[in-house]
Amino acid sequence: MKTIPAERITEEVKRMCIEANYFLPEDVRKELEDGAKNDDWPLAREILDKIVHNADIAAQGEVPMCQDTGMAVVFVEMGQDVHIEGGYIEDAINEGVRQGYQEGFLRKSVVKDPLDRVNTKDNTPAVINYSIVPGDKLKIMVAPKGFGSENMSRSKMLKPAEGLEGVKDFILETVELAGPNPCPPIVVGVGVGGTFDRVALLAKKALMRDLDKYNDDPFYAQLEKEMLEKVNALGIGPQGFGGKTTALKVAIESYPTHIAGLPVAVNINCHATRHKVVEL
Repeated sequence: MKTIPAERITEEVKRMCIEANYFLPEDVRKELEDGAKNDDWPLAREILDKIVHNADIAAQGEVPMCQDTGMAVVFVEMGQDVHIEGGYIEDAINEGVRQGYQEGFLRKSVVKDPLDRVNTKDNTPAVINYSIVPGDKLKIMVAPKGFGSENMSRSKMLKPAEGLEGVKDFILETVELAGPNPCPPIVVGVGVGGTFDRVALLAKKALMRDLDKYNDDPFYAQLEKEMLEKVNALGIGPQGFGGKTTALKVAIESYPTHIAGLPVAVNINCHATRHKVVEL
């Protein structure tokens, strides 16, 4: 049994909230730089260069890359042999978010109730997803999710007869409807299978994958490559000004489902695809 102090969790979550908003991940930088070299449209190349330059300014000045510093989405993988000492894990995570957003001068964007719209003033509560795994490790991922991209996300309960082509059509339709709103180039997370609630979580988890990684299943890995080509062929381009760099990645996660169902969800992320991870 491994014992982890709750205050350690708070410190790590605080750090990750700040770093995720200040520093562009290296895998994302590489894709943006490659796009700037390879896009045929001069305006697209110029915009991609400016995005990288903006990230450099943010890192050097230790300020947010974007004014929308997101709602904190947290993924927790807790080993069944882990014991949290000195507090409740959810309180520890939310305290880390509170401190991170206050000390990092990050915008507080969370409202207490979706209808009365009163701001909580510290960006809590976070959206926390838990999974219990074997072993004595605690893995925490913090992903600040902006809503310019989140608002462009969709889910649909397809009929099984719509099959693979129905899934492909829904992905492309969702990206096309989003247009310039999610600040392309985007990252497209896709969930297929499970239930109405599970499929959205699959799409969110797909966004957490490094951009140079593909699904372990060769079928889905090939589908990811195919859909990236199709998305980029839409011609939306960086910030919607045209070009072939509409998306940096299409990532797909799947789960078994019922014989009568074919759930699909598309969760769109902006180019920054902010996330940090720690293992304790």
